[in-house]
Amino acid sequence: MKTGVRLEATGNSKRIKIVSFAFCAMLFTLCVPAEAQQSKKIPRIGFLFNGSASDSVTMLRHDAFWRGLHDLGYLEGKNINIEYRYADGKLERLPELGQELIRLKVDLIVTTHAAVAQALKKSSTTIPVVMVFAGDPFGSRLVASLARPGGNVTGLYLYSPELVGKRLELLKEVLPKITRFAFLNSTGGTAARSQFDDQGKATAKSLGVQFQVLEVERPASDLESAFLAMVKERIGGVVISSAPLLGFHRKKILQLVEQNRIAAIYPDQEWSTAGGLISYGANLLDLYRRAAFYVDKILKGTKPSDLPVEQPTKFELVINLRTAKQIGLTIPPNVLLRADKVIR
Repeated sequence: MKTGVRLEATGNSKRIKIVSFAFCAMLFTLCVPAEAQQSKKIPRIGFLFNGSASDSVTMLRHDAFWRGLHDLGYLEGKNINIEYRYADGKLERLPELGQELIRLKVDLIVTTHAAVAQALKKSSTTIPVVMVFAGDPFGSRLVASLARPGGNVTGLYLYSPELVGKRLELLKEVLPKITRFAFLNSTGGTAARSQFDDQGKATAKSLGVQFQVLEVERPASDLESAFLAMVKERIGGVVISSAPLLGFHRKKILQLVEQNRIAAIYPDQEWSTAGGLISYGANLLDLYRRAAFYVDKILKGTKPSDLPVEQPTKFELVINLRTAKQIGLTIPPNVLLRADKVIR
């Protein structure tokens, strides 16, 4: 061990003091944890969106997710990095984009589509997957149970076929004289979409109205035909499905509803904010903020299999009075009073 020599004067005498460089070595050792902490790997997560990066709704969801992460102490580039992938409404691209994230060896993947979560689970049993309002997790065998999902998939799901009936009831209250209604759905939605149809038909029977199911395979080209069929059948009100593919074509659907003067009720507030007459469903931005909780827990060591899957219990009724005024429709006071939000 190296030593240093220092002369010290005490009174009239001098003495030689041996100073060990062990003290310097100790200081160096103390610095190592700080340097190691600085060089610690920053977790990288993948986020797979159905929509496009430039879509206003996608940006709102992106911001909601980031607000949730920020509230938990995360800053992009500082203690977390995110790889974004956008399917631009082409659901067939989602599995491919998911595989791309797996090849990047991200620490976790967030997705909004049950089919993608299922594909990711088959491809990797080690990378955690967090769902955000995905479809039926039981029918797709994503989880064993809500309390103990097992495997590497957890998060939030939004699967409520009964809401189709509730939306039809609300629309009937707004349109008491209408007897012909339709349900617009996508064939690219959940494999159990017949349950949604059945709920609507059962409610229609109790209300004494007709209820026609219309499914579109390629919304970009099939939507106009679907609305022409509604006009031909003298449909006065339509319930819009929560299928992700229809959400991507929100602008087109709203245009066709206005063009054909058919009153509609939508699955969430994003539609009413964009000009839809009425919406009833969960606040999707709240679900994105909540997804940050799952990301935080997993990055801190909790296993996905130990994180209970959540389903929203609060549903919001939003009414756009500006749209009602444009189409000359008066919203009944008893419906208006129940609204959680009124757009004037």
